[in-house]
Amino acid sequence: MLWIVCCFLSIAALAFAIVYAIVALATRYRAEKPKNPMNALTVGTFVAGFFLHFPMYAEMFGKDILRSILITLHNVICLFVIDADYFFVIDNISAAPAWTQPVYEVFGAVLYVLAPILTFGFILSLFKNLSAHLKYYASFFKDAYYFSELNERSLTLAADIKRNNPHATIVFCDVFEQNEESSFELIERAKELGAIRFKQDILAINFAFHSKKAEKYFFTMSENESENLDQSLKLLQKYGNTEHAHLFVFSTRIESELLLTAAEKGSMKVRRINEVRSLVNRFLYDDGKSLFDGAREQTDGTKLISAVVVGLGSHGTEMVKALTWYCQMIGYRIEIHAFDKDPLAEDKFTALCPELMSERYNGVYVAGEAQYKITIYSGIDVETNAFAQKIVSLTDATFAFVSLGSDERNVQTATNLRMLFERAHIKPSIHAVLRSSQAKEALLNATNYRGQAYGIRYIGDLESSYSEAVILDSELEANALARHLKWGKEEDFWRYEYNYRSSIASALHMRLRESLNIPGANKAEEDLTEAEIAILEPLEHCRWNAYMRSEGYVYSGSPDSASRNDLGKMHHNLVVFDDLSEEDKRKDRRVGSK
Repeated sequence: MLWIVCCFLSIAALAFAIVYAIVALATRYRAEKPKNPMNALTVGTFVAGFFLHFPMYAEMFGKDILRSILITLHNVICLFVIDADYFFVIDNISAAPAWTQPVYEVFGAVLYVLAPILTFGFILSLFKNLSAHLKYYASFFKDAYYFSELNERSLTLAADIKRNNPHATIVFCDVFEQNEESSFELIERAKELGAIRFKQDILAINFAFHSKKAEKYFFTMSENESENLDQSLKLLQKYGNTEHAHLFVFSTRIESELLLTAAEKGSMKVRRINEVRSLVNRFLYDDGKSLFDGAREQTDGTKLISAVVVGLGSHGTEMVKALTWYCQMIGYRIEIHAFDKDPLAEDKFTALCPELMSERYNGVYVAGEAQYKITIYSGIDVETNAFAQKIVSLTDATFAFVSLGSDERNVQTATNLRMLFERAHIKPSIHAVLRSSQAKEALLNATNYRGQAYGIRYIGDLESSYSEAVILDSELEANALARHLKWGKEEDFWRYEYNYRSSIASALHMRLRESLNIPGANKAEEDLTEAEIAILEPLEHCRWNAYMRSEGYVYSGSPDSASRNDLGKMHHNLVVFDDLSEEDKRKDRRVGSK
């Protein structure tokens, strides 16, 4: 009976350990202290080895149970240090029931192979982690940058930080040496940076041992956004009261905004990186004026910006929304033609921005109100003739933006657009999202076989998107903070994304006004003339109206400020400029001036 019970317990122990390890690996970010799957496998193997050998020594020593237990433990230890003899199992199972003997032989062989592998892995891990910890402790006084994962994005950002700060300490967590070529290349590039590499998750490592005067930057930038959010909330609990600490959370999801706003942050400065919005804002900041340089003059003296947006995924949707408020400018009109193969594309966009698409405002030109026209072509695939025919008919197009979810499709579609626009005898600027920096460099001056340049500009590559200047020391962000301080506190700029996004939009438009030499744009409020006030106040209100509608806001139904409801995205000031109170007009003056 003992043989049968021990056989069952041995197999059950290892099976339980394997299941536990799988579950621990899948849920390691949900627990307060992440579980180590290797520890579970080691303990399970040890217990399985004990029950495998115990009936053999019990048979050997009879009633001397204590000696049987001690010698069994000794043999299991030998099993892990490769000092046990498998033939001991073969030679001592003759007393077991006949049907269990093959089980003991096979299962014993498994344990005799598995145990040394676990020992070797533990020793190797021990030396690697010891080396990493010693290297980290030696960097006690240096500014430290902690990355939750080693991937292309984190490595690109870390490389730029290291170029600008040669003495900075770069730390990558959750680094596993796998056989995949891509993983090997990432690790080799991390080694070239002199980066410290920990196998443990960022939550499992104690980073508290570091100079209080040194700056500490945490980046949660896994491809899994849920993982980024979970880790960020736990990092806030763990290091929220650490001085000179910064947390950058890479997530585009709305729940991350809500949870991070509600979380107790202590003295840590937290910033959510919405990579989609960041790309569009960066384009407008660096190259937005080109939209106006390419505008086509109309018979009434205004200049038309006719934008074609191909793909209403996250980037395309964000671009359409941004163009409506960014292009509110004296002497200019904006028309947007957006294409998507989803037959419900227009309906979905309208659900996001109901008043932006309302017949009351979309395509309606009223003084003192945002002026734009958005046309969405739903259910049109870029590879169809219907798309080609529609593009050729847009003879006023001055700008095109392509974002279809993959580099290959974006390049192909952008190239096809150039051909179609040539057939229409127009040359709008074409911008396409391209993630690969190498591909961007190769395509920079691409020509056809006759040497004719395609003139396509590619944006969103890793090197331009993940740099210290963009993520940590953004000039746009600094300008936005300066604008926010005209009416609010700095802590509210970082804490509430409503303030952050609004100030970013204001800073972008202010930069544009200055570059277009709008009267009074470069002056402080107190220096404005009456003529300049008459220009800036309605201009700012038109921009603000379009911006708020792009954020999903609608008119509250009453000019009374008590009717404002931010949970319902309802605002009392979404009216024409002349209907504003004098106090609200002065707010437009303050926001719209230097």
